[in-house]
Amino acid sequence: MKMTVDFEECLKDSPRFRAALEEVEGDVAELELKLDKLVKLCIAMIDTGKAFCVANKQFMNGIRDLAQYSSNDTVVETSLTKFSDSLQEMINFHTILFDQTQRSIKAQLQNFVKEDLRKFKDAKKQFEKVSEEKENALVKNAQVQRNKQHEVEEATNILTATRKCFRHIALDYVLQINVLQSKRRSEILKSMLSFMYAHLAFFHQGYDLFSELGPYMKDLGAQLDRLVVDAAKEKREMEQKHSTIQQKAALQDFSSDDSKLEYNVDAANGIVMEGYLFKRASNAFKTWNRKKPDHIRRWFSIQNNQLVYQKKFKDNPTVVVEDLRLCTVKHCEDIERRFCFEVVSPTKSCMLQADSEKLRQAWIKAVQTSIATAYREKGDESEKLDKKSSPSTGSLDSGNESKDKLLKGESALQRVQCIPGNASCCDCGLADPRWASINLGITLCIECSGIHRSLGVHFSKVRSLTLDTWEPELLKLMCELGNDVINRVYEANLGKMGIKKPQPGQRQEKEAYIRAKYVERKFVDKYSISSSPPEQEKKIVSKSCEEKRLSISKLGPSDQGRASSLSSVVAVNSDEARRESLFCPDELDSLFSYFDTSSKLRSSKYYSCGAFQVCASGHCAVWPFL
Repeated sequence: MKMTVDFEECLKDSPRFRAALEEVEGDVAELELKLDKLVKLCIAMIDTGKAFCVANKQFMNGIRDLAQYSSNDTVVETSLTKFSDSLQEMINFHTILFDQTQRSIKAQLQNFVKEDLRKFKDAKKQFEKVSEEKENALVKNAQVQRNKQHEVEEATNILTATRKCFRHIALDYVLQINVLQSKRRSEILKSMLSFMYAHLAFFHQGYDLFSELGPYMKDLGAQLDRLVVDAAKEKREMEQKHSTIQQKAALQDFSSDDSKLEYNVDAANGIVMEGYLFKRASNAFKTWNRKKPDHIRRWFSIQNNQLVYQKKFKDNPTVVVEDLRLCTVKHCEDIERRFCFEVVSPTKSCMLQADSEKLRQAWIKAVQTSIATAYREKGDESEKLDKKSSPSTGSLDSGNESKDKLLKGESALQRVQCIPGNASCCDCGLADPRWASINLGITLCIECSGIHRSLGVHFSKVRSLTLDTWEPELLKLMCELGNDVINRVYEANLGKMGIKKPQPGQRQEKEAYIRAKYVERKFVDKYSISSSPPEQEKKIVSKSCEEKRLSISKLGPSDQGRASSLSSVVAVNSDEARRESLFCPDELDSLFSYFDTSSKLRSSKYYSCGAFQVCASGHCAVWPFL
């Protein structure tokens, strides 16, 4: 074994020995500085590592929060959760690494510095002390005179004892130096080897962890490539759509939002139509504006047979109309603001304003359609209840029933459907119609009744045969007319024009057909009206007038025009014209109250002919135009 300091030189206390000691002492002092610095750096690294673990844990919590936020996206949620769990394992591995570093570097090297280097310093102090005592003994021994025998012996004895002590302590000091030089190598290498094994374990655990995660990461990478391709494709589609909309915007006037003009009575969420409307206050001031900007417009919607609005999305809807069956909607042209319409219920009215005329028409049509839908839904419920009860079998002409008794349900339905042609819808032919137009005298299906309602009451007044109450006068009127009679007038030229009636379920075709039939009267045979033989008309009129004389209110100019278009009924169907009239003057007064409440009844100017009225001037009118 190679000695750092030779024991033989120690005994001689030669300059070579002193130089070796000086070199060793300087080396040990430098070693102490290096080890102290390394221990401090290790402590700083461990503290920083622990702070890193804390920050990394916070980062992992952020990833988990993001995964919970992405709960609707399975791919993102699963990936983030799996990655956060793996990174959490890595944090645990880091914590283990820092603990092993603290044991291997900090603890071992600090112990070496505190124990072994302290022993070296203590031995050095003793050696320096005994060296100084030896030098003093040598000096004293040299200064003793030869004639002073007693002092010579004393100095010789002290020098001998001092040399013996010096040799003993010097040998111990050299031994301590050699042991320190040998031990420092093992201690440093041992601590560093332990530190490296800790890193080896850390990276091995990380490798195993990511080896298990590797296949999933590979699959996710392939999926990500597909997502990138899909995203690029969607981007191109969006750019094309953006370009198309820009081109369309350049050609169209987008002053109003056309997307708001659509309504859907069969929407899955039950919302027929929704959008922003201005609402006039219902207080005494009748103001439109509010102090806060968000109170100027409100979000209205038609849902569950109700008209409601919200100020904010989280607010509970405020009900404007609880039951659409009890309300009506009309234009408002007598106020300063444009595009206004009013929804009127038995208890209150609500003035609303749209952003454009098209939007106002859409809202009005949506309300009217919703009213018809509300009647249909209530009618289906009523039919189930009516089937459990026995229908009324009383006769209209029975002496036991008073004239003012109201009929409802199956009683009215059975009597009206017994008339020829009334067993099916007058416009589309759908069987078992449950609705009727009281001023046209026809039966309708639920869909056609909604379209008739949208025409306005000046063209068609719609009632339910099962839900509404029927006055005897109205029911008699329905029995006098019927689908066959009316269609012979309104559809006189249908075959000649080559037009086919719409089928059930074709709503758009129905709307166009009904408007052309009743509003524009395109299918009426105007030639037969102008060429009807006067003698035949007068003959029928005189025969019918002998039976009963009825007072009729004077018709307005528009009603007279529509009445004259149906004068051909007398020539086309003389059998119907010869029916015996069922109406007495009192009943006529009641009937006229349904159609023209502003006119006065005057029996001296008009005569009745069955279901037809002929005035003294020769004009012929049918009940639907009263």
